[in-house]
Amino acid sequence: MGPFVRDFENGSKDEKDLLGGKGANLAEMTRLGIPVPPGFTITTEACRQFLATATVPDGLWDEVDQHVAALEARTGRRLGDPTDPMLVSVRSGAKFSMPGMMETVLDIGLGDASVEGLARQTGDPRFAWDSYRRLLQMYGKTVLDLDGDRFEDAIDAAKRAKGVTADVDLDADDLRALVATFQQVIEEGSGTPFPQDPRAQLRAAVRAVFGSWNSDRAVLYRRRERIPADLGTAVNVQVMAFGNRGAGSGSGVAFTRDPATGAPGVYGDYLEDAQGEDVVAGIRNTLTLADLERIDKTSYDELLAIMSRLEGHYRDMCDIEFTIEQGRLWMLQTRVGKRTAQAAFRIAVDLLDEGVISEEEALLRVTGDQLAQLMFPHFDPDGARALVARGMSASPGAAVGVAVFDSDAAVRVAVEGTPVILVRRETTPDDLHGMVAAAGILTSRGGKTSHAAVVARGMGRTCVCGAETLEVDTRAGQFSTPDGTVVREGDTLSIDGSTGEVFLGEVAVRPSPVVRYFEGTMSVDEGGPLVAAVDRLMGVADKHRRMQVRANADNAADAARARRFGAEGIGLCRTEHMFLGERRELVERLILAEGEEERQVVFDELLPLQRADFVEIFEAMDGLPVTVRLLDPPLHEFLPDFTELSVKVAVAEATGREHDTDSLLLLAVHRLHEENPMLGLRGVRLGIAIPGLFEMQSQAILEAAAIVAERGGHARPEIMVPLVGAVEELSTIRAEIDDAAHRAREKHAVHLEHLVGTMIELPRAALTAGDIAQAADFFSFGTNDLTQTTWGFSRDDVESSFFSRYMEAGILGVSPFETIDRRGVGRLVRIGTDEGRRTKPGLKVGVCGEHGGDPESVHYFEERGLDYVSCSPFRVPVARLEAGRAVVASG
Repeated sequence: MGPFVRDFENGSKDEKDLLGGKGANLAEMTRLGIPVPPGFTITTEACRQFLATATVPDGLWDEVDQHVAALEARTGRRLGDPTDPMLVSVRSGAKFSMPGMMETVLDIGLGDASVEGLARQTGDPRFAWDSYRRLLQMYGKTVLDLDGDRFEDAIDAAKRAKGVTADVDLDADDLRALVATFQQVIEEGSGTPFPQDPRAQLRAAVRAVFGSWNSDRAVLYRRRERIPADLGTAVNVQVMAFGNRGAGSGSGVAFTRDPATGAPGVYGDYLEDAQGEDVVAGIRNTLTLADLERIDKTSYDELLAIMSRLEGHYRDMCDIEFTIEQGRLWMLQTRVGKRTAQAAFRIAVDLLDEGVISEEEALLRVTGDQLAQLMFPHFDPDGARALVARGMSASPGAAVGVAVFDSDAAVRVAVEGTPVILVRRETTPDDLHGMVAAAGILTSRGGKTSHAAVVARGMGRTCVCGAETLEVDTRAGQFSTPDGTVVREGDTLSIDGSTGEVFLGEVAVRPSPVVRYFEGTMSVDEGGPLVAAVDRLMGVADKHRRMQVRANADNAADAARARRFGAEGIGLCRTEHMFLGERRELVERLILAEGEEERQVVFDELLPLQRADFVEIFEAMDGLPVTVRLLDPPLHEFLPDFTELSVKVAVAEATGREHDTDSLLLLAVHRLHEENPMLGLRGVRLGIAIPGLFEMQSQAILEAAAIVAERGGHARPEIMVPLVGAVEELSTIRAEIDDAAHRAREKHAVHLEHLVGTMIELPRAALTAGDIAQAADFFSFGTNDLTQTTWGFSRDDVESSFFSRYMEAGILGVSPFETIDRRGVGRLVRIGTDEGRRTKPGLKVGVCGEHGGDPESVHYFEERGLDYVSCSPFRVPVARLEAGRAVVASG
């Protein structure tokens, strides 16, 4: 056979790059002897060639025909045969799970002749016509890109005419009429009749699956999940197993553990007389697996045995799709299941305790992003609340927002800064953009394995599904309850994804138990299995990690919180933040001072204020290093607004009033006005332009350290000079700092140790790091400014202007301010680190930008051998976890 098609018998779970996740796992189950309907996989390589050339690779259809012939020989039926047809499904299957993002077409091979043959062969006309209408509906929507509502409206009309509410209440004659309607919709919408040639159906479906890789929703999902755009999808062609064969038939989805909480047990949904798409689409509310045990004990027992075997084989929680056709169980898919953050931690620790995985593997089963989700607040159980409905707890968390019933509207409202609860009967992949924008998702249909639930869990969104008492009218923008309550678009809702409860109005929230554990206000025992799992894996991470984790903190309260969260020092204390509020006037006076005497007056006022601040911080971090960045204010943040001041002076002149002070201030502000203050007189430049400024700050820092030492404490000050671009700048300021240290030692008669270093936040600093290291004891990469100056981006402007277009166009996969740009900014980090250590082998190097708390960036800094990362206090646990994971992942 050629290179583009592979039978299930000839693959394994380790070939996801070529066969996609679904194909690789179907091959693995086949290899294990688990009952899988026979089929074959068209590889991702074929898809990549199709996407590159807009045509299928040469020879692909010949290969497909040969494999179809092999299936015909195996089943004893022919594709589309008018007397005893073989039918197949066509499903996507990328390397990484993308639930519902790409296309599926079932029942391929049916036509006007073969549907009659299927009815005769099975003795079940209703089943045959139901399968045909499903094919037409999927083909019309997926292959021909017709409006899916046209098909749904026709089904609703047929049910109304019959006086029934469920699809299963339509009989064979009703479905035959529906088929005729669907064929008319297809011909009117596409301009051509539905193809009767089964191979034409198959080829068109394969092309549609290939093309769906670049659908808007798939692109959005990949961007959000950071899945590479060049992987392509495999296509799985498989003999149909029919869950819609009436009594004794059905389809379901099951998990070997609870995907919401991680609790041991068997969880899932089952629908009688249904195909698999009915379960995940959420169009009917499902039964539980306990109901399946009652309905079909034999199939239930066989399913549980297979699930146990698969979990043992994959050594992880498995997500399984199955169909029962007249009492015979078929497995249609398995994969390592998507789970909530809570479930991820609990499952990892449970598997560790069960001896299934090692502690290193357990650490790799969780992520910093998941830990961050667990630190979000929850509803206060004592808060006022008005219960309006109850559904299934599909994805934990507490979400409050205004009700919105349309995904486009959800995006518009969220962009305006208003939190949104997206309310739908059920979501489809076309709702992805609304789900991304929403704080929470509420549906009236579907279960824990519906599209809404699976996608919400993957995104960390709070979700309540299957609140079936709600009558959702998306066109009217409202839902109603049995007691007559009506909730309209714009009304506030609160949803609890942990309990499935839906409340009118805003419910108060409380800190998460994980945050309370980190803050020391909740013990591990009080926190239950979740907190115990977090505690266990944080211990594993701390044992394995090499890098230290520090915090960015500008006051004693933040410093103390950071220490409780496990920070091993302060990596960035911004002194300009100490001059906001009432102290702002002092900096203004300093900047505008004309001469040494005026400056010294201000220095004399500033020194004791600064010293007191540093004493508090050093005492909070007793024994741990504190890196203090000297004053780095863009001048415009501390000066009056030029335009406002000009108007004020002009009005005073026009009315004949004297305003000499404002007039003098205006002259000074005009003199110091900068077109681009972020690249102006700030950082080390300000320290040199205003003699004595950095010396005064250094004196305050070092005297504070001496005072703490006199009180029996231990301060470890590290003084950091910002925005250095040349070694001469740092050498000039270092001389002032060393003089201040000498005076502090003499004044207090204590032994003081201090380090002097610089922020590397300019490309020139990184490129001349070998020179700068001559005057530095440490480097700290200020990756926020380094990203701005490397890209030429103003963070405050670009993220709200053209970044979204760059993301949509694929120019950027992720904001470089969120995750380190390895090829550009990351390369400067590497050069700066290597050059600095070449000059000074013991040079300490860290990072203090926002990237210090970003999981992916932490892994890069571990690769580069940095000594520490520093981030906001609430991100410290995330950075600790990822620093440990980075070491384990590197082997």
